[in-house]
Amino acid sequence: MSDLDDFSKTLPKLETVDAEAIPGGLEPGSGSAKLKFGENSSRKKNIPKGLWTKCGKCSELIFDKDLDENLKTCTSCGYHFPISARARLESLIDGGSFKEMDAGMASVDVLKFTGVASYPSKLERYQEKTGESDAVITGVCQMGPHKIALGIMDFSFLGGSMGSVVGEKLTRLIEAGTKSKIPVVIISTSGGARMYEGMFSLMQMAKTCGALAYHAEAKLPYISVLTHPTTAGVMASYASVGDLIIAEPGAMIGFAGPRVIKDTTQAELPPGFQTAEFLLDRGMIDAIVPRNEMRDSLVGYLDFLTTGKAEPKARRAAKKKAS
Repeated sequence: MSDLDDFSKTLPKLETVDAEAIPGGLEPGSGSAKLKFGENSSRKKNIPKGLWTKCGKCSELIFDKDLDENLKTCTSCGYHFPISARARLESLIDGGSFKEMDAGMASVDVLKFTGVASYPSKLERYQEKTGESDAVITGVCQMGPHKIALGIMDFSFLGGSMGSVVGEKLTRLIEAGTKSKIPVVIISTSGGARMYEGMFSLMQMAKTCGALAYHAEAKLPYISVLTHPTTAGVMASYASVGDLIIAEPGAMIGFAGPRVIKDTTQAELPPGFQTAEFLLDRGMIDAIVPRNEMRDSLVGYLDFLTTGKAEPKARRAAKKKAS
């Protein structure tokens, strides 16, 4: 008898694993799956890919269908997963009202930037991956009773970085809002200025803020919505100058990241540093709004900013149900 045989006798006899032990269970009517110890696990691997997503906060397993229906928000703890700009757009506007602006505008390699991969090849890869020409979509749409100029950034396109196209599209959006005398709403998620474009990306900070200054002179509202993460050049420019600044729960908001600050200053950072909740407590933002309440909240804020009156949320909900 070998040492391996002796060792195998000490192992506990594990007969079955009941899938009911999986948090959230299995799909209704599917019963339980049982695997014998040592059995080929191909049956387990046959579960369709993409059926489940594990929450990054509470570790709950969530059906992808439920996650999509809940706007990429954990059904157990409310953790906000990344969401595409198009999915966010559909959750906010009145159906079919969006008229996109500058959809085909794309960046060029002005600096002939070289690295592990060329800038044009990166752009091509992310355009194919996301279906977008760059990291922001802009246009005019209806949100309840309000016609607005809306810009939504997409972190999945090169980290939502702001290059010449992002800056130009946002500037044109703001100018269109000013010309049409309508509010501007920009939803940000970004790692900052795009390094592949150097000063051409940094100058977008001044350009977007200049357009917003003219918008403010016309006494028109601008609402800035900060989502995870909103940092660096974007946070240091148009994202931080709204008449009203709101954020999604748990969003990281700041200039440099916590690790960079800690390494530079050698200081111990306070708990929750650079989160939306931390900034709200210190008066740096005005409100925190969960994603599934964002549309109703924006309509209410726009009511107040345009008329000085805000319709009660319950009445808006009743109107929506009746329609």
